[in-house]
Amino acid sequence: MTSLTVDDFDFPLPPELIAQHPAPERRGSRLLHVDGGRLDDRRFADLPQLLRAGDLLVFNDTRVIKARFHGVKDTGGQVEVMLERIVDARHAICQIRASKAPKTGCQLRLADAFTVRMCGRAGSDGDFFALELSEDGNFWDLAERHGKLPLPPYIAHPADGADETRYQTVYARTPGAVAAPTAGLHFDEAMLETLKAQGIHTAFVTLHVGASTYRPMRVEKIADHRMHSERYEIPAATAAAVAATRAAGGRVIAVGTTSLRALESATSQADGSLHPGGAETDIFITPGYRFRVVDRLITNFHLPKSTLLMLVSAFAGCAAIRAAYTHAIDERYRFFSYGDAMLLERTDAI
Repeated sequence: MTSLTVDDFDFPLPPELIAQHPAPERRGSRLLHVDGGRLDDRRFADLPQLLRAGDLLVFNDTRVIKARFHGVKDTGGQVEVMLERIVDARHAICQIRASKAPKTGCQLRLADAFTVRMCGRAGSDGDFFALELSEDGNFWDLAERHGKLPLPPYIAHPADGADETRYQTVYARTPGAVAAPTAGLHFDEAMLETLKAQGIHTAFVTLHVGASTYRPMRVEKIADHRMHSERYEIPAATAAAVAATRAAGGRVIAVGTTSLRALESATSQADGSLHPGGAETDIFITPGYRFRVVDRLITNFHLPKSTLLMLVSAFAGCAAIRAAYTHAIDERYRFFSYGDAMLLERTDAI
């Protein structure tokens, strides 16, 4: 499928379908079940009816940090800093918006609270900047005290107290993401208890989602695109749960594309076994990819021309996803992070 272009994954989306706020209740969103050519309009609250005892739901337990800062350069110019990842207590990688890119060695005063030094460009394509704290303290504490929640660029309002609750999953526990694993936002504690009572198992991975998830692709042919890497961790208990589920004939269901990417990244191409531990992944899943672990995927609706739209097209089939998105627009589903969800069945069709 190397001939596919970014334009093959474009679609017209009425702007009023971009959800600006979550549904009043987490489980109150809609759910489109996509099974090949079959489309079934449901409510997310119906999800337990679509699962069976012995299935395994794999969640991403990353927690979104307060990664957005406003500040000034030592020359007086205004800057906006978005952390991409905190490397350690004194070092971070970020994106910077400014009229002129800060020079290596200059100082930035962020949130009128602390100062960092620019250490130069970072990342394989030089799109990021390396920061070092210029004073005592650590980035984790400073982000929590002085940062702002980094809502996606297509959400028009500044983050408020409601967002600080609803833009986190109820099971978020490992800080490090700068974007939420949004498929998990639909689950509440009561639904998790219901699933447990039905004999549906749960397991967790951690993949810290980067802000580059929203960045447009800059190539024409998708084969020329290179993903930014993200950190993930597969606990030994999760690897054991996946193996036990597969041995018993159950289905492995990834809650979100981030869970799927972590699972597929950690799976051996030789024997299909899932290896526990931590690593970096830049896996780019496009049509033609053969999935080794995940049988079903719960996900939101994704941006036009995005790598995530390519991933779900690989998983459910290009024709099925095109039909599903056309149907969702016609039926006025809500799109993107605060929008509605899909349950996708894996197919070998391209």
